[in-house]
Amino acid sequence: MNELTIDIDFLRMLILKIRGIQVKEDVDIPEPGGNATDDEIPETLQDLPDDLSREEVVEEIEGLSEAKQAELVALMWIGRGDAEPEEWTDMLQMAVERREVPTEQYLLDHPLVAEFLAEGLDRLGYGSMLSEVDVVRSSVHR
Repeated sequence: MNELTIDIDFLRMLILKIRGIQVKEDVDIPEPGGNATDDEIPETLQDLPDDLSREEVVEEIEGLSEAKQAELVALMWIGRGDAEPEEWTDMLQMAVERREVPTEQYLLDHPLVAEFLAEGLDRLGYGSMLSEVDVVRSSVHR
């Protein structure tokens, strides 16, 4: 059986946090003009130096055991279509053997990692179920 040892609610929250950091773009400071109102920097989706959301995701992944980090990598590979759910055990072993860089770096270097993780959950039969109700419920119970 393709059983995850990582808490499903944790995975769902991690996917949402990764989506949140991956939509951000580099800080873009426009040419200052003569109108102070127009010169304000829109910060909503900009990756500002004091924004610690990426660091939070990195720390959460770093805090996982090596086996759970391998599960994240295998889940991404299955979600990306590199393997079938029936190959789960082989993918776990391969994730351990092929680890060359820190897992958080490897995962966050893939622009679609959140989508691959969610798809991996679906393909393994867990369903991503990333509704706001689930997110609120899981954050309240922590």
